[in-house]
Amino acid sequence: MIQQPIADEEDIVRAAACLKAMSHPLRLKILCILGGGPTSVQEIVEKVGTTQSNVSQHLAILRQKGLLTFDKRANKVFYRIDDPRTLKLIEMIREVFCHHDPRITEAH
Repeated sequence: MIQQPIADEEDIVRAAACLKAMSHPLRLKILCILGGGPTSVQEIVEKVGTTQSNVSQHLAILRQKGLLTFDKRANKVFYRIDDPRTLKLIEMIREVFCHHDPRITEAH
């Protein structure tokens, strides 16, 4: 099956901005966590193993690029991936890079 090229310049610009925002290891790790569903800031901090200030800075960048949205519930903030296309991309990244495959280890 032949895939149609992206013809819309706006889509190209959005894809480039999305990939640029994802290119930082900590932001990619945050996105992989959020690929599993809405997650509180505190849970993200615990899972990535850095400071809340550092996580908050990276969440702000991801939010500015339109990759995330958040909901406030009582005294907690929960982030989630808002765009279904971004979620699909993160799911693919998680599938390809975030699961241990013994065949890969054995081959190298």
